[in-house]
Amino acid sequence: MHSLREVASRINSGVDLPGILFDLVKAACDHGGWSMGSIMSIDVGHGYAHVSVRHDPTLLRRQLEDRWELATSPALLALRTGEPVYIPDARASEEFPGYRREAFERDYRSVLVMPLTSVDAEGRPMVLSLISRDIKPLPSDDLAFMGMIAHLGAIAVEREHRLWAERRAAEEQRRALHAQGALLQEVLSGGSADALAARLDELLRCAVLVVDFAENGLVAAGSPAPVSYDEAAWRTLLATGQADPVIATVKAAVADGEAKIGSISIEASGGKLVLPALIEPLSVDADIVGALVLFDAEPGDDLRRLMLDSAKFALSVQMMRSVIQFRFETRTLTELFFEIVERRWRDPEDIARRARHLGLPLSRALRMLVVDLPGAAGGEREPLEAHQSVQRLARQHGLSCHVITIGTGLVCLLPAQAGEERERLDRFAQRLVETLRHGPRGEPIAVIGGVCDGLDAYSGEWERAWRMLRIARSFRRSGVLSALDFGPLPMLIGAADSAEVRAFVEGSIGRVASHDREHGTPYLETLTAYLRAGCRSQPCADAMALHVTTLRYRLARIEELFQINPDTPERRFTLELALKMHDVIEGRTAAYP
Repeated sequence: MHSLREVASRINSGVDLPGILFDLVKAACDHGGWSMGSIMSIDVGHGYAHVSVRHDPTLLRRQLEDRWELATSPALLALRTGEPVYIPDARASEEFPGYRREAFERDYRSVLVMPLTSVDAEGRPMVLSLISRDIKPLPSDDLAFMGMIAHLGAIAVEREHRLWAERRAAEEQRRALHAQGALLQEVLSGGSADALAARLDELLRCAVLVVDFAENGLVAAGSPAPVSYDEAAWRTLLATGQADPVIATVKAAVADGEAKIGSISIEASGGKLVLPALIEPLSVDADIVGALVLFDAEPGDDLRRLMLDSAKFALSVQMMRSVIQFRFETRTLTELFFEIVERRWRDPEDIARRARHLGLPLSRALRMLVVDLPGAAGGEREPLEAHQSVQRLARQHGLSCHVITIGTGLVCLLPAQAGEERERLDRFAQRLVETLRHGPRGEPIAVIGGVCDGLDAYSGEWERAWRMLRIARSFRRSGVLSALDFGPLPMLIGAADSAEVRAFVEGSIGRVASHDREHGTPYLETLTAYLRAGCRSQPCADAMALHVTTLRYRLARIEELFQINPDTPERRFTLELALKMHDVIEGRTAAYP
């Protein structure tokens, strides 16, 4: 019992795992009567036993075997059976030739290999190997005593593992708190996105990709495929045409506001690169403004989840700064624009000074390009994305563009172009429509207006552009439009608000429209189709999917009830003009706020 107390005291005096293992071997040799010993870690996967620590009081220094093939070692047998393996005389052993050879080289005889119920720092099982220079009998009491020493050593090793895990957890917490503080400091000090992403790489210990939906930009830190691409090469790969598909993939993944485990596909020189990723959405005021993509992230515990939440919070704060700036600048610039086009200004110098402060060069001749987004819901998110998309597209075309948000649309003021430069503007407008397309909700309408040279010109150009948008909506037109697309109709629409025009429409077809509203009849539709078919009954009936007799009955009722018969060219022209003016007046939507 006294020996066991000394053994326990010696083993517990170790300050780290190698020290505990060495004390275990030394205590077993000193109190068990063995000459030397070692602790071996068993690498079953590779078929070797590795010497972790060794106690050899021999004064002669020589190179010793530190790795044994399991096929020639009793260690694997001891582990499999869970029982000690005792070799009375290694020099006479035929079962373990490796020990037999070394027994002659190192001059020893008896060997005892005992399994330990603990693992090393790498998670490999261990055995205690003890050697005697003489043939050492091993009665059951001595074997039980050695088993108790091995058990005490295993307890000490397990305790050290727990202490190491606690120290590691404490260090992780300390590192996490330090990284969190540095991360928030970076955000609050207005640090760049690159610097913030580098902090995230340090905090989360994996390659990250920050996706900003507003800017349509990517910021990468670390490489998810370091064997093929270092960090600089990875950023270059993303910058060479990969940004748009990656952003589209990430947007689709977080559309419902939930984190997703998925993959990011990159077209690389060696073929498609598919990278597993955790995609976390970033929100500002319940709007998803970006995402944080983590490549090859470790399984998350509570601490890692806390670090990830901190990273998302920091990124959301940074993106909120961009959103707030957009709100302020958009509201201020929009107010200034409507003051100008509605002629609510008194001092042109004050307008010019405010415009210079907002970066709008009113002293230069600017061409107005008005864009209507029929699919936008009128909220903030889509105008913000459209605003950023237009600015990015203008930079690609080498144009200086000042974008003003107006409700669900945009006004782009560009330097006046001429000749070949005008062709570049046309290409820009066409590309803009393609970029801002809203799929099934409708295509954008872009109207290229005239040149605004001076404050007074803005009001007239705005009225003309707005009038074109009203016509396009009425006739369900989309894409890039100009005044030539509608002939003299914009001029006629300009007078549509006058009492004379309304009286003309009312006197021509007003009774037909009222009758259709009150009784649900299709007389106005029939009259329109009949005129469109050149007053030919059969083509009109075919176009309306009617029997020609039914069509003639309706035309007869129209003449009977309203005294309308397009029997002369003059009457047909009057009716066609009245119908077009009626469509525009009735089909008009509310003006932009």
